[in-house]
Amino acid sequence: MSFDPEAVGATAARYLRFIRVEHTVFTLPMAYAAALLSGGVLDLWKALSIGLAVFGLRTAGMAWNNIADYPIDKLNPRTQGRMLVSGKITFREAYGVFLFGATVFLLSAAALGPWPLILSAPYLAVVLTYPYAKRLHCLPHLHLGAVYALVPLGASIAMHPYDLGEALAKTPWLLVAAAALWVAGFDVMYSKGDYEFDKAHRLGSIPACFGLRSADYASAAMLVASAALYVANYLVSGMRPVGLVVTLFGAALEIGSAVLGARGDLGRGFNLNLAVGLVIPLGIFVGYLGI
Repeated sequence: MSFDPEAVGATAARYLRFIRVEHTVFTLPMAYAAALLSGGVLDLWKALSIGLAVFGLRTAGMAWNNIADYPIDKLNPRTQGRMLVSGKITFREAYGVFLFGATVFLLSAAALGPWPLILSAPYLAVVLTYPYAKRLHCLPHLHLGAVYALVPLGASIAMHPYDLGEALAKTPWLLVAAAALWVAGFDVMYSKGDYEFDKAHRLGSIPACFGLRSADYASAAMLVASAALYVANYLVSGMRPVGLVVTLFGAALEIGSAVLGARGDLGRGFNLNLAVGLVIPLGIFVGYLGI
C-alpha cells in the first residue's frame, strides 16, 4: 500500500477529537503556573516532560472514560454522537489510545524523577475510577475536581522529584484547592443538562439527587469559593501587583459563569469557565515573570 497523507491526517484528526485534545491545551497553563510557584528550575526538559505527562494522563483518562461510559452514552441523547458510540472510533482503537496515553504518562513520570514515577500508579487510579463515581454516589463532581487537582499538585512534585516532603511544603495548596473547586463547580453546572436522564437511570449527581435548585446553590458556592482562593493564592505568593488585575478578572469570569449557570445558560457558563482556565494562569505568569 502506498502512503496516503490524507488518510493519515484523517485518522490523526479522529484520534485528537476522540481525546478532546483542546482540553489538554486548556489544562497545561495551570500545570506550568503551579510549577513556577513551587520554585526550582523549570528548564526545557522538565517543561516538556510535564507537558507530556499531562497529555498522556488526560489521553488515557479520556479514552477510558469513553470506554467505561459506553453503555450509558449510547442511551443518552446528548452523548449518542460521541465517537465510540457512533462508530467513528472502534473499541480496539479506543483501547489502543488508552494504552498509548498511559505509556506516555508513565515514561514522562519516569523522566521527571523517582517520586513522580512512584506516584504515577495512584494518579492513574484516581483518573481511571472517575467514570464509575456516578454509579456509586451523588458527588462525582468532587471526584472530577480531585482529578484536576492532580495537575498543579503533580507539577509541584515534578519540580522537587527527589524530596516529597519539600515538594508538598512548596506546593501552592490554595491554587490546588481552587482548581479542584473550580472544576467540581462547573461540572455540577454542566450536569444539569443530564438531570432527567440521570434521574431516570439512577445515576448520581447533585442535580439528580438533590434537585436543580440545590445544584445551583452548590455550583455557585464552589465557583465563588474557588474564585476567592485564586485571589488569595496570588496575594500570598508575593508576586508583582500587575498580575493581580488579571487574576481578579479571571475570578470575575468564574463568578459570572455561576450566574449564567443559575440562569440556565449552561453553554455560555461552561465556555466562560474555559476562559478561567487560561486567565488565572496568565495572571500568575504576568505576576511571576513581571511581563
